[in-house]
Amino acid sequence: MKKSRFLALGLVLAMSVTALVGCGAAEDKEPEGETPGVEEPGNGGAEEVQDIEWKLGHLGNDTHMWNVTALHFAELVEEKTGGQLTIKVYPNESLGNEIDNINMIQSGAADMVISGESMQNWADRAALMAVPYAFNNLDHLRSVVEGEIGDEIEAELSEKIGLKPLYYHVRAPRNLTSNRPISTPADLDGFKMRVPNVPLFVEAWKAAGASPQVMAFSEVFTGLQQNVLEGQENPYDLIHSANFNEVQEYANETEHVYGWLYALVGEKQFSELTESNQAAVMEAAAETQTFADNLFEEEISKYKEELIERGMKINSEVDKDAFREAMAPAVQGFLNETQLDLYNRIVEAGK
Repeated sequence: MKKSRFLALGLVLAMSVTALVGCGAAEDKEPEGETPGVEEPGNGGAEEVQDIEWKLGHLGNDTHMWNVTALHFAELVEEKTGGQLTIKVYPNESLGNEIDNINMIQSGAADMVISGESMQNWADRAALMAVPYAFNNLDHLRSVVEGEIGDEIEAELSEKIGLKPLYYHVRAPRNLTSNRPISTPADLDGFKMRVPNVPLFVEAWKAAGASPQVMAFSEVFTGLQQNVLEGQENPYDLIHSANFNEVQEYANETEHVYGWLYALVGEKQFSELTESNQAAVMEAAAETQTFADNLFEEEISKYKEELIERGMKINSEVDKDAFREAMAPAVQGFLNETQLDLYNRIVEAGK
């Protein structure tokens, strides 16, 4: 009996050990189809891979510094986004004029534009991007663009037009071209001249004695050639790139406007980018700003010299104080309360 009890006890112990071993093995085994210690594959938070093309329109020609800069920006963007975003540049108003381009951006038919004071048609503060005799020189202008006033203007462009500034171009001062020297407002006397679609420019030149006419930039050469116009006003770079020396004998250094333009993208288009592509665009824009500033310094001095070589006469004997005095009442009378406050702050900053 004693031997039988020992045998029974041994059998029970053996069965218990077997059960424990089997249970442990079952607990260690992972569910079928999974790998121990490795999570199931997923997107891991990775962003969408995009394939987007932006259209950028502007009025400069193929060799103009705005176009060279825009192409540089496009190259940087493509590189920094790994080809997920490309930008096609349309110079020579081939995508339409500035107003057309802005309307197209709002409708989704275009994406970027290089624009300046024309935007005052939507945003009041944009008028200060080019006000007759508001800025003393380029240093004064840059301090405004990169300061508090510039921030206010950019915020309104975003809010009122839905455009996001990426980088900016300073502009050489605007000068009046003609086929006879014009040195004072008295020399105008109904002078038929083209101005861009900027109401303030129209009023200022009327006050000075001219007969300003709004016209798309692409139509100006023909207008001058056919004597529909007697003159126009633009910086030396655009006078040069448009070959106005072929239809205008004089460049009169009125230097009536120092201004700047932005390269802008639609806020909607920008918001559709992934976060990493947005960051890439802003990084490309910062690098392009340096490129644009350096290119301006290199190029702008050449244009006047080349125009002289082409036979254009430079009238430097211009009474700028007389033009300033003639335009001042129209400028101050045209500006609304918000614009006038900004104008006074800009003038004060230049003292």
